[in-house]
Amino acid sequence: MSKHGFRVCFFFSRRFRTNAAEAPEDVKMMFNKYSKHGTMNIDQLRTFLEEIQGETSETKAEDIFNSLKHLNIFQRRGLYLEDFFRYLLGDLNLAFPHCQGVYQDMGAPLSHYYIFTGHNSYLTGNQLCSKSSVTPIIRALKRGVRAIELDLWPTSKNNSIEVRHGRTLTSPVSLIKCLRAIKDHAFTASEYPVVITFEDHLTPELRKKVAKMVNETFEDMLYVPELEDLNKLRSPESLKKRVLISTKPPKNKKGESTKEKPSTDKQRDIADDDIWGSVRPQEDVDEDDLEEDEDEDVAVPEYRKLIAIHAKKKKPGLNLQALLNDTESVSRLSLSEQALEKATKDYGRDIVRFTQRNLLRVYPKGLRLDSSNYNPMLGWTHGAQMVAFNMQGYGKYLWIMQGMFRGNGGCGYIKKPDFLLNNLDHKPSNSRSSSSTMIRRLTIKVYMGEGWNSEFGLSHFDFYSPPDLYVQIGIVGVRDDTTTERTATIQDQWVPVWNAKFSFSISTPELALLRVIVRDHDTSGKDDFAGQTCLPVKELRSGIRAVPLYSKRGEKYKHVKLLMSFEFE
Repeated sequence: MSKHGFRVCFFFSRRFRTNAAEAPEDVKMMFNKYSKHGTMNIDQLRTFLEEIQGETSETKAEDIFNSLKHLNIFQRRGLYLEDFFRYLLGDLNLAFPHCQGVYQDMGAPLSHYYIFTGHNSYLTGNQLCSKSSVTPIIRALKRGVRAIELDLWPTSKNNSIEVRHGRTLTSPVSLIKCLRAIKDHAFTASEYPVVITFEDHLTPELRKKVAKMVNETFEDMLYVPELEDLNKLRSPESLKKRVLISTKPPKNKKGESTKEKPSTDKQRDIADDDIWGSVRPQEDVDEDDLEEDEDEDVAVPEYRKLIAIHAKKKKPGLNLQALLNDTESVSRLSLSEQALEKATKDYGRDIVRFTQRNLLRVYPKGLRLDSSNYNPMLGWTHGAQMVAFNMQGYGKYLWIMQGMFRGNGGCGYIKKPDFLLNNLDHKPSNSRSSSSTMIRRLTIKVYMGEGWNSEFGLSHFDFYSPPDLYVQIGIVGVRDDTTTERTATIQDQWVPVWNAKFSFSISTPELALLRVIVRDHDTSGKDDFAGQTCLPVKELRSGIRAVPLYSKRGEKYKHVKLLMSFEFE
Protein backbone atom coordinates (compact mmCIF):
# COMPACT_ATOMS: atom_id res chain seq x y z
CA MET A 1 0.00 0.00 0.00
CA SER A 2 1.28 3.47 -0.89
CA LYS A 3 0.06 7.01 -0.49
CA HIS A 4 -0.34 9.74 -3.10
CA GLY A 5 -0.84 13.42 -2.40
CA PHE A 6 -2.98 15.83 -4.45
CA ARG A 7 -2.43 19.55 -3.86
CA VAL A 8 -5.74 21.39 -3.45
CA CYS A 9 -4.35 24.89 -2.94
CA PHE A 10 -1.12 26.54 -1.83
CA PHE A 11 -1.31 25.31 1.77
CA PHE A 12 -3.44 22.15 1.67
CA SER A 13 -3.20 18.76 0.03
CA ARG A 14 -5.25 15.57 0.08
CA ARG A 15 -3.60 12.18 0.58
CA PHE A 16 -5.07 8.88 -0.64
CA ARG A 17 -3.99 5.34 -0.01
CA THR A 18 -3.37 3.30 -3.14
CA ASN A 19 -4.17 -0.33 -2.40
CA ALA A 20 -2.06 -2.98 -4.05
CA ALA A 21 -3.94 -5.35 -6.33
CA GLU A 22 -5.33 -8.15 -4.18
CA ALA A 23 -6.75 -11.49 -5.30
CA PRO A 24 -10.57 -11.43 -5.43
CA GLU A 25 -12.51 -13.87 -3.25
CA ASP A 26 -13.27 -16.16 -6.20
CA VAL A 27 -9.55 -16.44 -6.94
CA LYS A 28 -8.81 -17.23 -3.29
CA MET A 29 -11.48 -19.93 -3.32
CA MET A 30 -10.04 -21.48 -6.49
CA PHE A 31 -6.55 -21.41 -5.05
CA ASN A 32 -7.67 -23.07 -1.81
CA LYS A 33 -9.57 -25.73 -3.77
CA TYR A 34 -6.66 -26.67 -6.02
CA SER A 35 -3.73 -26.20 -3.61
CA LYS A 36 -2.56 -27.85 -0.43
CA HIS A 37 -1.08 -26.16 2.61
CA GLY A 38 -0.92 -22.83 0.79
CA THR A 39 1.09 -24.10 -2.18
CA MET A 40 -0.10 -25.18 -5.65
CA ASN A 41 2.22 -27.66 -7.32
CA ILE A 42 2.46 -28.25 -11.05
CA ASP A 43 0.00 -31.19 -11.04
CA GLN A 44 -2.58 -29.17 -9.12
CA LEU A 45 -2.14 -26.27 -11.51
CA ARG A 46 -2.65 -28.64 -14.43
CA THR A 47 -5.92 -29.85 -12.87
CA PHE A 48 -7.08 -26.24 -12.42
CA LEU A 49 -6.29 -25.49 -16.06
CA GLU A 50 -8.29 -28.49 -17.28
CA GLU A 51 -11.33 -28.14 -14.99
CA ILE A 52 -11.75 -24.36 -14.74
CA GLN A 53 -9.90 -22.84 -17.68
CA GLY A 54 -10.76 -25.55 -20.21
CA GLU A 55 -7.11 -25.92 -21.28
CA THR A 56 -5.72 -29.36 -22.03
CA SER A 57 -2.24 -28.47 -23.28
CA GLU A 58 0.39 -30.83 -21.88
CA THR A 59 2.96 -28.05 -21.55
CA LYS A 60 0.84 -25.10 -20.35
CA ALA A 61 1.47 -25.72 -16.64
CA GLU A 62 5.21 -25.96 -17.28
CA ASP A 63 5.10 -22.71 -19.30
CA ILE A 64 3.41 -20.95 -16.39
CA PHE A 65 5.96 -22.22 -13.90
CA ASN A 66 8.81 -21.15 -16.19
CA SER A 67 7.32 -17.67 -16.56
CA LEU A 68 7.34 -17.29 -12.76
CA LYS A 69 10.74 -18.85 -12.05
CA HIS A 70 12.13 -15.48 -10.97
CA LEU A 71 9.93 -15.88 -7.87
CA ASN A 72 11.90 -19.00 -6.79
CA ILE A 73 8.83 -21.20 -7.14
CA PHE A 74 10.98 -24.21 -8.01
CA GLN A 75 12.69 -24.04 -4.64
CA ARG A 76 9.27 -23.70 -3.00
CA ARG A 77 7.91 -26.50 -5.22
CA GLY A 78 4.84 -24.54 -6.19
CA LEU A 79 2.83 -21.31 -6.40
CA TYR A 80 1.69 -19.19 -3.48
CA LEU A 81 -1.59 -17.31 -3.72
CA GLU A 82 0.13 -14.12 -4.91
CA ASP A 83 2.01 -16.04 -7.62
CA PHE A 84 -1.24 -17.67 -8.77
CA PHE A 85 -2.95 -14.28 -8.85
CA ARG A 86 -0.14 -12.70 -10.91
CA TYR A 87 -0.37 -15.57 -13.39
CA LEU A 88 -4.12 -14.95 -13.79
CA LEU A 89 -3.42 -11.29 -14.59
CA GLY A 90 -0.51 -12.11 -16.88
CA ASP A 91 -0.01 -12.54 -20.61
CA LEU A 92 -0.17 -16.35 -20.41
CA ASN A 93 -3.81 -16.13 -19.33
CA LEU A 94 -5.46 -13.78 -21.80
CA ALA A 95 -9.18 -14.03 -22.55
CA PHE A 96 -8.30 -13.56 -26.18
CA PRO A 97 -4.91 -15.08 -27.04
CA HIS A 98 -3.07 -13.30 -29.86
CA CYS A 99 -1.00 -16.41 -30.57
CA GLN A 100 -4.00 -18.50 -31.61
CA GLY A 101 -3.31 -17.95 -35.29
CA VAL A 102 -5.51 -18.54 -38.32
CA TYR A 103 -7.93 -21.38 -37.62
CA GLN A 104 -10.76 -20.90 -40.12
CA ASP A 105 -10.98 -22.64 -43.50
CA MET A 106 -9.29 -20.25 -45.95
CA GLY A 107 -9.96 -22.33 -49.06
CA ALA A 108 -13.37 -20.88 -50.01
CA PRO A 109 -13.88 -18.08 -52.59
CA LEU A 110 -13.13 -14.51 -51.49
CA SER A 111 -16.87 -13.79 -51.46
CA HIS A 112 -17.22 -16.08 -48.42
CA TYR A 113 -15.15 -13.79 -46.18
CA TYR A 114 -15.40 -10.42 -44.51
CA ILE A 115 -12.35 -8.41 -45.58
CA PHE A 116 -10.71 -5.72 -43.42
CA THR A 117 -11.24 -2.71 -45.71
CA GLY A 118 -10.09 0.91 -45.63
CA HIS A 119 -11.72 3.99 -47.16
CA ASN A 120 -9.60 6.76 -48.70
CA SER A 121 -6.66 4.95 -47.14
CA TYR A 122 -4.16 7.72 -47.93
CA LEU A 123 -5.77 10.50 -45.85
CA THR A 124 -4.17 11.46 -42.54
CA GLY A 125 -7.20 13.30 -41.18
CA ASN A 126 -10.52 14.72 -42.35
CA GLN A 127 -11.96 14.29 -45.84
CA LEU A 128 -11.82 17.98 -46.76
CA CYS A 129 -8.41 19.51 -46.09
CA SER A 130 -6.07 16.93 -44.55
CA LYS A 131 -2.77 15.74 -45.94
CA SER A 132 -2.44 12.70 -48.20
CA SER A 133 0.44 10.45 -47.22
CA VAL A 134 1.75 6.88 -47.27
CA THR A 135 1.82 6.89 -43.43
CA PRO A 136 -1.85 5.93 -42.90
CA ILE A 137 -1.50 3.25 -45.59
CA ILE A 138 1.46 1.72 -43.77
CA ARG A 139 -0.30 1.96 -40.41
CA ALA A 140 -3.40 0.27 -41.79
CA LEU A 141 -1.43 -2.60 -43.32
CA LYS A 142 0.45 -3.14 -40.06
CA ARG A 143 -2.90 -3.48 -38.31
CA GLY A 144 -4.04 -6.15 -40.75
CA VAL A 145 -6.13 -4.12 -43.21
CA ARG A 146 -6.36 -6.12 -46.46
CA ALA A 147 -8.11 -3.68 -48.82
CA ILE A 148 -6.57 -0.28 -49.59
CA GLU A 149 -8.40 2.42 -51.57
CA LEU A 150 -6.51 4.86 -53.81
CA ASP A 151 -8.17 7.68 -55.78
CA LEU A 152 -6.18 8.25 -58.98
CA TRP A 153 -6.10 11.71 -60.56
CA PRO A 154 -3.91 13.41 -63.17
CA THR A 155 -1.33 15.90 -61.94
CA SER A 156 -1.82 19.54 -62.88
CA LYS A 157 0.28 19.04 -66.03
CA ASN A 158 -1.54 15.81 -66.97
CA ASN A 159 1.77 13.99 -67.26
CA SER A 160 1.69 11.81 -64.13
CA ILE A 161 -0.60 10.34 -61.49
CA GLU A 162 -1.28 11.47 -57.98
CA VAL A 163 -3.51 10.15 -55.20
CA ARG A 164 -5.91 12.59 -53.55
CA HIS A 165 -9.52 13.16 -52.63
CA GLY A 166 -10.91 14.92 -55.69
CA ARG A 167 -12.38 18.43 -55.57
CA THR A 168 -11.32 19.00 -51.97
CA LEU A 169 -8.46 20.85 -50.33
CA THR A 170 -6.58 17.67 -49.47
CA SER A 171 -2.97 17.62 -50.60
CA PRO A 172 -1.81 14.89 -53.03
CA VAL A 173 0.72 12.10 -52.71
CA SER A 174 2.32 10.41 -55.71
CA LEU A 175 0.93 7.06 -56.78
CA ILE A 176 4.36 5.44 -56.98
CA LYS A 177 5.02 6.23 -53.30
CA CYS A 178 1.72 4.58 -52.35
CA LEU A 179 2.46 1.48 -54.42
CA ARG A 180 5.95 1.12 -52.94
CA ALA A 181 4.60 1.52 -49.41
CA ILE A 182 2.04 -1.22 -50.06
CA LYS A 183 4.72 -3.51 -51.49
CA ASP A 184 6.99 -3.00 -48.48
CA HIS A 185 4.32 -3.52 -45.81
CA ALA A 186 1.58 -5.60 -47.45
CA PHE A 187 2.40 -8.80 -45.60
CA THR A 188 3.84 -7.53 -42.33
CA ALA A 189 0.72 -8.43 -40.33
CA SER A 190 -0.82 -11.10 -42.56
CA GLU A 191 0.23 -13.25 -45.49
CA TYR A 192 -3.24 -13.23 -47.00
CA PRO A 193 -3.95 -11.18 -50.15
CA VAL A 194 -4.11 -7.40 -50.33
CA VAL A 195 -6.74 -5.85 -52.61
CA ILE A 196 -6.04 -2.37 -54.00
CA THR A 197 -9.19 -0.63 -55.17
CA PHE A 198 -8.58 2.16 -57.70
CA GLU A 199 -11.06 5.00 -58.14
CA ASP A 200 -9.92 5.89 -61.64
CA HIS A 201 -10.15 9.46 -63.03
CA LEU A 202 -7.40 9.09 -65.62
CA THR A 203 -6.89 9.42 -69.34
CA PRO A 204 -5.91 6.34 -71.40
CA GLU A 205 -2.30 7.51 -71.62
CA LEU A 206 -2.06 7.83 -67.86
CA ARG A 207 -3.61 4.39 -67.42
CA LYS A 208 -0.74 3.00 -69.44
CA LYS A 209 1.63 4.62 -66.96
CA VAL A 210 -0.32 3.10 -64.06
CA ALA A 211 -0.05 -0.35 -65.65
CA LYS A 212 3.71 0.07 -65.97
CA MET A 213 4.07 1.30 -62.38
CA VAL A 214 1.99 -1.56 -60.98
CA ASN A 215 3.88 -4.22 -62.96
CA GLU A 216 7.32 -2.85 -62.11
CA THR A 217 6.51 -2.31 -58.44
CA PHE A 218 4.86 -5.61 -57.56
CA GLU A 219 6.39 -7.94 -60.15
CA ASP A 220 5.61 -11.55 -59.06
CA MET A 221 3.50 -10.35 -56.13
CA LEU A 222 0.84 -9.13 -58.57
CA TYR A 223 -1.96 -11.54 -59.34
CA VAL A 224 -2.86 -11.27 -63.03
CA PRO A 225 -5.93 -13.40 -63.75
CA GLU A 226 -6.42 -15.61 -66.76
CA LEU A 227 -9.52 -14.87 -68.81
CA GLU A 228 -11.41 -17.87 -67.40
CA ASP A 229 -10.62 -16.76 -63.82
CA LEU A 230 -12.70 -13.59 -64.21
CA ASN A 231 -15.91 -15.59 -63.74
CA LYS A 232 -14.92 -16.88 -60.32
CA LEU A 233 -13.17 -15.65 -57.21
CA ARG A 234 -10.18 -17.52 -55.91
CA SER A 235 -9.59 -18.30 -52.24
CA PRO A 236 -7.46 -16.34 -49.76
CA GLU A 237 -5.37 -19.49 -49.29
CA SER A 238 -4.51 -19.69 -53.00
CA LEU A 239 -3.66 -15.96 -53.09
CA LYS A 240 -1.26 -15.79 -50.17
CA LYS A 241 1.27 -12.96 -50.53
CA ARG A 242 -0.39 -11.72 -53.72
CA VAL A 243 -1.67 -8.24 -54.55
CA LEU A 244 -4.95 -7.86 -56.48
CA ILE A 245 -6.18 -4.80 -58.38
CA SER A 246 -9.89 -4.01 -58.38
CA THR A 247 -11.41 -1.20 -60.43
CA LYS A 248 -13.89 -0.57 -63.20
CA PRO A 249 -12.48 -1.79 -66.54
CA PRO A 250 -11.75 1.25 -68.76
CA LYS A 251 -14.03 1.80 -71.76
CA ASN A 252 -13.62 5.51 -72.34
CA LYS A 253 -14.79 7.37 -75.43
CA LYS A 254 -12.22 8.85 -77.77
CA GLY A 255 -11.68 12.48 -77.08
CA GLU A 256 -13.21 12.20 -73.60
CA SER A 257 -12.51 15.32 -71.58
CA THR A 258 -9.99 14.99 -68.77
CA LYS A 259 -11.68 17.81 -66.90
CA GLU A 260 -11.93 16.90 -63.24
CA LYS A 261 -15.30 15.40 -62.41
CA PRO A 262 -17.13 15.52 -59.09
CA SER A 263 -15.34 13.66 -56.31
CA THR A 264 -15.78 9.91 -56.23
CA ASP A 265 -17.96 9.78 -53.13
CA LYS A 266 -20.22 12.49 -54.55
CA GLN A 267 -20.54 10.62 -57.83
CA ARG A 268 -21.39 7.47 -55.99
CA ASP A 269 -23.89 9.20 -53.73
CA ILE A 270 -25.65 10.61 -56.80
CA ALA A 271 -25.63 7.22 -58.48
CA ASP A 272 -26.99 5.58 -55.33
CA ASP A 273 -29.79 8.12 -55.00
CA ASP A 274 -30.63 7.59 -58.66
CA ILE A 275 -31.33 3.98 -57.81
CA TRP A 276 -34.32 5.18 -55.87
CA GLY A 277 -35.50 7.55 -58.57
CA SER A 278 -34.64 10.79 -56.78
CA VAL A 279 -33.11 13.68 -58.72
CA ARG A 280 -30.49 16.23 -57.75
CA PRO A 281 -30.74 18.83 -60.53
CA GLN A 282 -28.11 21.02 -58.91
CA GLU A 283 -25.45 18.36 -59.58
CA ASP A 284 -24.06 18.24 -63.13
CA VAL A 285 -22.95 14.63 -63.66
CA ASP A 286 -22.06 13.14 -67.03
CA GLU A 287 -23.83 9.85 -67.65
CA ASP A 288 -20.47 8.42 -68.69
CA ASP A 289 -19.58 8.52 -65.00
CA LEU A 290 -22.35 6.02 -64.33
CA GLU A 291 -22.22 3.59 -67.24
CA GLU A 292 -19.70 1.74 -69.33
CA ASP A 293 -19.14 2.72 -72.97
CA GLU A 294 -18.58 0.18 -75.70
CA ASP A 295 -15.68 1.84 -77.52
CA GLU A 296 -12.74 -0.54 -76.99
CA ASP A 297 -10.18 1.39 -79.06
CA VAL A 298 -8.74 3.16 -76.03
CA ALA A 299 -9.51 0.52 -73.39
CA VAL A 300 -5.78 0.20 -72.59
CA PRO A 301 -5.40 -3.60 -72.64
CA GLU A 302 -2.22 -3.58 -70.53
CA TYR A 303 -4.18 -1.80 -67.79
CA ARG A 304 -7.33 -3.83 -68.19
CA LYS A 305 -5.61 -7.21 -67.91
CA LEU A 306 -4.26 -6.29 -64.46
CA ILE A 307 -7.77 -6.01 -63.02
CA ALA A 308 -8.39 -9.14 -60.97
CA ILE A 309 -11.79 -8.05 -59.62
CA HIS A 310 -13.97 -6.01 -61.96
CA ALA A 311 -15.98 -3.22 -60.38
CA LYS A 312 -19.29 -2.17 -61.84
CA LYS A 313 -21.78 0.62 -61.35
CA LYS A 314 -25.44 0.95 -62.05
CA LYS A 315 -26.37 2.14 -65.53
CA PRO A 316 -29.11 4.75 -65.85
CA GLY A 317 -32.51 3.14 -66.16
CA LEU A 318 -31.40 -0.13 -64.56
CA ASN A 319 -32.71 -0.69 -61.05
CA LEU A 320 -30.62 -2.16 -58.26
CA GLN A 321 -32.49 -5.45 -58.18
CA ALA A 322 -31.57 -6.17 -61.80
CA LEU A 323 -27.94 -5.44 -61.01
CA LEU A 324 -27.99 -7.72 -57.98
CA ASN A 325 -29.52 -10.54 -60.00
CA ASP A 326 -26.96 -10.29 -62.82
CA THR A 327 -25.27 -13.71 -62.85
CA GLU A 328 -23.24 -13.34 -66.04
CA SER A 329 -19.99 -12.36 -64.34
CA VAL A 330 -18.35 -12.01 -60.94
CA SER A 331 -17.82 -8.41 -59.86
CA ARG A 332 -17.54 -5.89 -57.05
CA LEU A 333 -20.41 -3.48 -56.45
CA SER A 334 -20.12 -0.34 -54.31
CA LEU A 335 -22.96 1.26 -52.31
CA SER A 336 -22.90 4.13 -49.85
CA GLU A 337 -24.08 3.49 -46.31
CA GLN A 338 -27.39 5.29 -47.06
CA ALA A 339 -27.96 3.33 -50.25
CA LEU A 340 -27.35 0.06 -48.41
CA GLU A 341 -29.82 1.03 -45.72
CA LYS A 342 -32.47 1.78 -48.34
CA ALA A 343 -31.66 -1.32 -50.36
CA THR A 344 -31.93 -3.73 -47.44
CA LYS A 345 -35.54 -2.70 -46.84
CA ASP A 346 -36.66 -3.89 -50.29
CA TYR A 347 -33.92 -6.16 -51.57
CA GLY A 348 -32.38 -7.72 -48.46
CA ARG A 349 -32.58 -11.29 -49.74
CA ASP A 350 -31.22 -10.28 -53.16
CA ILE A 351 -28.25 -8.55 -51.51
CA VAL A 352 -27.38 -11.64 -49.48
CA ARG A 353 -27.69 -13.83 -52.57
CA PHE A 354 -25.50 -11.41 -54.56
CA THR A 355 -22.76 -11.53 -51.93
CA GLN A 356 -22.59 -15.31 -52.01
CA ARG A 357 -20.75 -15.09 -55.34
CA ASN A 358 -19.79 -11.40 -55.74
CA LEU A 359 -18.20 -8.71 -53.57
CA LEU A 360 -20.17 -5.83 -52.07
CA ARG A 361 -18.30 -2.78 -50.85
CA VAL A 362 -20.00 -0.29 -48.53
CA TYR A 363 -18.43 3.13 -47.98
CA PRO A 364 -19.13 6.13 -45.68
CA LYS A 365 -21.54 8.79 -46.87
CA GLY A 366 -20.02 11.94 -48.31
CA LEU A 367 -21.17 14.06 -45.37
CA ARG A 368 -18.68 12.36 -43.04
CA LEU A 369 -16.11 15.09 -43.61
CA ASP A 370 -14.63 14.45 -40.16
CA SER A 371 -13.67 10.89 -41.22
CA SER A 372 -16.16 9.37 -38.79
CA ASN A 373 -17.67 5.93 -39.39
CA TYR A 374 -21.00 4.11 -39.34
CA ASN A 375 -22.39 0.92 -37.83
CA PRO A 376 -20.85 -1.98 -39.80
CA MET A 377 -23.41 -4.55 -38.62
CA LEU A 378 -26.00 -3.76 -41.30
CA GLY A 379 -23.45 -4.54 -44.00
CA TRP A 380 -22.13 -7.64 -42.26
CA THR A 381 -25.58 -9.10 -41.60
CA HIS A 382 -26.35 -8.80 -45.32
CA GLY A 383 -23.11 -10.42 -46.42
CA ALA A 384 -21.15 -7.31 -47.45
CA GLN A 385 -17.51 -8.34 -47.49
CA MET A 386 -15.87 -4.93 -47.83
CA VAL A 387 -17.34 -2.59 -45.22
CA ALA A 388 -14.95 0.30 -45.85
CA PHE A 389 -13.90 2.43 -42.87
CA ASN A 390 -11.89 5.57 -42.26
CA MET A 391 -8.99 4.13 -40.28
CA GLN A 392 -7.31 7.40 -39.28
CA GLY A 393 -9.66 8.37 -36.44
CA TYR A 394 -11.26 6.58 -33.51
CA GLY A 395 -14.70 5.94 -32.03
CA LYS A 396 -17.01 3.11 -31.11
CA TYR A 397 -17.65 1.89 -34.67
CA LEU A 398 -13.94 1.75 -35.48
CA TRP A 399 -13.39 -0.14 -32.21
CA ILE A 400 -16.06 -2.62 -33.33
CA MET A 401 -14.33 -3.00 -36.70
CA GLN A 402 -10.97 -3.56 -35.02
CA GLY A 403 -12.54 -6.08 -32.65
CA MET A 404 -14.11 -8.06 -35.46
CA PHE A 405 -10.80 -8.40 -37.28
CA ARG A 406 -8.84 -9.41 -34.19
CA GLY A 407 -10.49 -12.74 -34.91
CA ASN A 408 -8.98 -15.56 -36.96
CA GLY A 409 -5.45 -14.65 -35.97
CA GLY A 410 -5.80 -11.03 -37.11
CA CYS A 411 -5.23 -12.12 -40.71
CA GLY A 412 -7.77 -9.61 -42.11
CA TYR A 413 -10.22 -12.27 -43.35
CA ILE A 414 -13.16 -13.62 -41.32
CA LYS A 415 -15.34 -16.43 -42.64
CA LYS A 416 -18.96 -15.36 -43.02
CA PRO A 417 -21.65 -17.28 -41.08
CA ASP A 418 -23.13 -20.32 -42.82
CA PHE A 419 -26.62 -18.79 -42.88
CA LEU A 420 -25.34 -16.07 -45.24
CA LEU A 421 -23.93 -18.68 -47.61
CA ASN A 422 -26.75 -21.22 -47.63
CA ASN A 423 -29.68 -21.54 -50.05
CA LEU A 424 -31.92 -18.58 -49.25
CA ASP A 425 -34.95 -20.25 -50.79
CA HIS A 426 -35.17 -22.32 -47.62
CA LYS A 427 -33.45 -20.12 -45.04
CA PRO A 428 -34.23 -16.40 -44.47
CA SER A 429 -31.26 -14.06 -44.30
CA ASN A 430 -32.04 -13.00 -40.73
CA SER A 431 -32.08 -16.54 -39.38
CA ARG A 432 -30.10 -17.42 -36.31
CA SER A 433 -26.81 -19.19 -36.05
CA SER A 434 -26.51 -22.71 -37.41
CA SER A 435 -23.02 -23.19 -35.99
CA SER A 436 -22.14 -26.63 -34.68
CA THR A 437 -20.59 -24.90 -31.63
CA MET A 438 -23.66 -23.23 -30.17
CA ILE A 439 -23.39 -20.38 -27.66
CA ARG A 440 -26.72 -19.37 -26.19
CA ARG A 441 -25.61 -17.40 -23.14
CA LEU A 442 -22.44 -15.71 -21.93
CA THR A 443 -22.05 -14.97 -18.22
CA ILE A 444 -19.32 -12.49 -17.30
CA LYS A 445 -17.96 -11.35 -13.97
CA VAL A 446 -15.85 -8.20 -13.82
CA TYR A 447 -13.62 -8.60 -10.77
CA MET A 448 -11.16 -5.72 -10.79
CA GLY A 449 -8.71 -3.64 -12.81
CA GLU A 450 -5.18 -2.33 -12.44
CA GLY A 451 -2.46 -0.36 -14.20
CA TRP A 452 -3.91 3.14 -14.54
CA ASN A 453 -1.47 4.64 -12.02
CA SER A 454 1.43 3.14 -14.01
CA GLU A 455 0.06 4.18 -17.42
CA PHE A 456 -1.01 7.75 -16.61
CA GLY A 457 0.07 10.67 -14.44
CA LEU A 458 -1.49 11.14 -11.01
CA SER A 459 -3.64 14.05 -12.18
CA HIS A 460 -4.61 12.58 -15.57
CA PHE A 461 -8.23 11.95 -14.54
CA ASP A 462 -8.69 14.37 -11.64
CA PHE A 463 -6.46 17.13 -10.27
CA TYR A 464 -7.52 16.49 -6.68
CA SER A 465 -8.11 12.73 -6.31
CA PRO A 466 -7.63 9.29 -7.88
CA PRO A 467 -10.15 8.28 -10.56
CA ASP A 468 -13.73 7.13 -10.02
CA LEU A 469 -13.82 4.22 -12.44
CA TYR A 470 -16.68 2.16 -13.82
CA VAL A 471 -17.04 -0.38 -16.63
CA GLN A 472 -19.54 -0.37 -19.49
CA ILE A 473 -19.86 -3.89 -20.88
CA GLY A 474 -22.12 -5.34 -23.52
CA ILE A 475 -22.62 -7.31 -26.70
CA VAL A 476 -22.56 -5.81 -30.20
CA GLY A 477 -24.12 -7.93 -32.91
CA VAL A 478 -27.48 -8.58 -34.54
CA ARG A 479 -30.34 -6.54 -33.18
CA ASP A 480 -31.57 -9.17 -30.70
CA ASP A 481 -28.10 -9.60 -29.19
CA THR A 482 -27.06 -5.94 -28.82
CA THR A 483 -27.19 -4.71 -25.23
CA THR A 484 -25.08 -2.77 -22.69
CA GLU A 485 -24.69 -2.96 -18.89
CA ARG A 486 -22.45 -1.12 -16.42
CA THR A 487 -20.85 -1.65 -13.06
CA ALA A 488 -21.04 0.62 -10.05
CA THR A 489 -18.57 3.49 -9.81
CA ILE A 490 -15.67 2.86 -7.43
CA GLN A 491 -14.55 6.18 -6.03
CA ASP A 492 -10.99 7.36 -5.51
CA GLN A 493 -9.26 4.11 -6.43
CA TRP A 494 -6.42 3.30 -8.82
CA VAL A 495 -7.13 -0.41 -8.30
CA PRO A 496 -10.95 -0.64 -8.42
CA VAL A 497 -12.75 -3.81 -7.34
CA TRP A 498 -16.24 -4.25 -8.82
CA ASN A 499 -17.18 -7.94 -8.48
CA ALA A 500 -20.08 -7.31 -10.86
CA LYS A 501 -21.79 -10.18 -12.70
CA PHE A 502 -23.70 -9.94 -16.00
CA SER A 503 -25.42 -12.42 -18.28
CA PHE A 504 -26.06 -11.97 -22.01
CA SER A 505 -28.22 -14.10 -24.30
CA ILE A 506 -26.69 -14.63 -27.75
CA SER A 507 -28.52 -15.82 -30.88
CA THR A 508 -25.77 -15.28 -33.48
CA PRO A 509 -22.32 -15.83 -31.93
CA GLU A 510 -20.55 -15.55 -35.31
CA LEU A 511 -21.37 -11.82 -35.38
CA ALA A 512 -21.29 -11.16 -31.63
CA LEU A 513 -18.55 -8.96 -30.17
CA LEU A 514 -17.85 -8.26 -26.51
CA ARG A 515 -17.42 -4.51 -26.05
CA VAL A 516 -15.77 -3.15 -22.88
CA ILE A 517 -15.19 0.52 -22.05
CA VAL A 518 -13.80 1.88 -18.77
CA ARG A 519 -14.55 5.48 -17.85
CA ASP A 520 -13.76 7.86 -15.02
CA HIS A 521 -16.94 9.43 -13.65
CA ASP A 522 -16.79 13.22 -13.69
CA THR A 523 -19.48 15.08 -11.76
CA SER A 524 -18.68 18.37 -13.47
CA GLY A 525 -18.57 17.30 -17.11
CA LYS A 526 -18.16 14.46 -19.57
CA ASP A 527 -16.79 11.21 -18.16
CA ASP A 528 -13.15 10.61 -19.07
CA PHE A 529 -12.04 7.69 -21.23
CA ALA A 530 -9.91 5.11 -19.37
CA GLY A 531 -9.59 2.20 -21.81
CA GLN A 532 -11.51 -0.04 -24.18
CA THR A 533 -11.47 -3.35 -25.98
CA CYS A 534 -13.71 -5.23 -28.37
CA LEU A 535 -13.34 -8.99 -28.85
CA PRO A 536 -15.11 -11.69 -30.91
CA VAL A 537 -17.29 -13.75 -28.56
CA LYS A 538 -16.63 -17.05 -30.33
CA GLU A 539 -12.90 -16.78 -29.65
CA LEU A 540 -13.09 -15.86 -25.95
CA ARG A 541 -11.65 -18.45 -23.58
CA SER A 542 -13.69 -19.60 -20.61
CA GLY A 543 -12.48 -19.32 -17.02
CA ILE A 544 -10.84 -16.49 -15.08
CA ARG A 545 -8.92 -14.36 -17.57
CA ALA A 546 -6.91 -11.18 -18.04
CA VAL A 547 -8.31 -8.62 -20.49
CA PRO A 548 -5.83 -5.94 -21.65
CA LEU A 549 -7.29 -2.57 -22.62
CA TYR A 550 -6.54 -0.28 -25.55
CA SER A 551 -6.38 3.47 -26.13
CA LYS A 552 -8.89 5.44 -28.19
CA ARG A 553 -6.72 4.88 -31.26
CA GLY A 554 -6.54 1.15 -30.73
CA GLU A 555 -3.04 0.98 -29.25
CA LYS A 556 -2.60 -1.54 -26.47
CA TYR A 557 -1.78 -0.13 -23.04
CA LYS A 558 1.31 -1.59 -21.39
CA HIS A 559 -0.19 -1.90 -17.91
CA VAL A 560 -3.97 -1.41 -17.91
CA LYS A 561 -6.02 -4.61 -17.77
CA LEU A 562 -9.10 -6.13 -16.18
CA LEU A 563 -9.58 -9.47 -14.45
CA MET A 564 -12.80 -11.12 -15.62
CA SER A 565 -14.41 -14.54 -15.79
CA PHE A 566 -16.29 -16.04 -18.74
CA GLU A 567 -18.80 -18.88 -18.67
CA PHE A 568 -20.53 -20.16 -21.81
CA GLU A 569 -23.79 -22.06 -22.08
